Amino acid sequence: MYMRTLVAAGTMAVMSSSAYAGCGIYGSVKVLANDFPATQAVSAAMRACDGGSADITVNLNKDHKDLIVPAFTANPPEFTTSHVTNSTLVAVMNDGLAMPLDDLIAKHGAGIQDMQKVTIDGKVMAIAFMANAQHLFYRKDILDAAGVGVPTTYEEVLAAAEAIKSKGLMDYPIGGTYKAGWNLGEEFVNMYLGHGGAFFKPGTAEPSVNNAKGVATLEMMKALTGYMNPDYLTHDSNAIQAEWEAGNIALTNLWGSRAGAVTDGEGSTPEIESNTMFAAATSVAGGSVPSTTLWWDGFAIAKNASAADAEASFVAMMQGLSSDMAAANASDANWLIAGSEPRAAGVGVVASAAGGASPYPMLPWMGAMHGALGAEVADFLQGNESAEQTLADIEAAYTAAATEKGFL
Repeated sequence: MYMRTLVAAGTMAVMSSSAYAGCGIYGSVKVLANDFPATQAVSAAMRACDGGSADITVNLNKDHKDLIVPAFTANPPEFTTSHVTNSTLVAVMNDGLAMPLDDLIAKHGAGIQDMQKVTIDGKVMAIAFMANAQHLFYRKDILDAAGVGVPTTYEEVLAAAEAIKSKGLMDYPIGGTYKAGWNLGEEFVNMYLGHGGAFFKPGTAEPSVNNAKGVATLEMMKALTGYMNPDYLTHDSNAIQAEWEAGNIALTNLWGSRAGAVTDGEGSTPEIESNTMFAAATSVAGGSVPSTTLWWDGFAIAKNASAADAEASFVAMMQGLSSDMAAANASDANWLIAGSEPRAAGVGVVASAAGGASPYPMLPWMGAMHGALGAEVADFLQGNESAEQTLADIEAAYTAAATEKGFL
């Protein structure tokens, strides 16, 4: 199954700013979602439509990911709409439990941009409302002292790091979440997608990383490590945050969810925090797409919902994703909704999304590929193998895992 998601800041369908009983809904809406501030805000806006001809109930549940498939499998479904993410939508799609939303978008969602639609095999299966991604963190004062501008490509990151180091400003100006395992695998995923790589042969679960783009990915990753602390293979997000707050690094590709933590007045100094800036993830090798992956949150509608309940659920969803809701809850998420200015800590995520950053691949066998990447890439970075041998090892490790799981 070919899967592609594009999410960007843009215009969402904007409902009336004053909620009224029913909101023009005729039917039953049963919402399942994870329980955190963003979903609380969205569901509260949806619930405002309850009454009159609308019957809206919401279940915010930390275990929602374990409830979606059985809830959508029932006929009629236990919930008509559910909060989904990159990973949970895969489980729903594998069993054919989500409803295509194209007709409902045509009727009620004219303002939704294409890049906000979660599109699978040519059909819109979910609408994303918020996102997280790794993106560029930079120290403005250090770049100014080095006489370089804000990098927009990885090639410029290397040039900036060389300028910083040559002027004695920092020994190791670049930080990276290169800890062997999941973190290192994610770094390869980001860089490989930035190079325009595809992890699998079209329409199959057969691996496809042992190629020129795979080699270029490894070579850029290794070039970056030349400006990292020698212990980079032990650095995860917690370690990089600590390094940043201590003033030891000036450039890193770190999760947007860490942006608030490094500018919250704790753990660092006013000088470092005031010069901490955020931008879209950089591109690489002449490409224009940010070298990162989007991790989005959105809503899907149960295939087994009646036509009336499905339409009611979609209209309620649009009410929940209104610009008024996002403006009133600006600090709760990196909203991908028109009318909501990106919070200061969220500009890098939104800029990466607007730049066309790819979603994390939504394929059942991607977990096996990610595991192989995290286990094998370190051999090349440490100089133990050639790029070609490392890529061959990755494909062999993936093939063994995917075969064991029944994907091959």
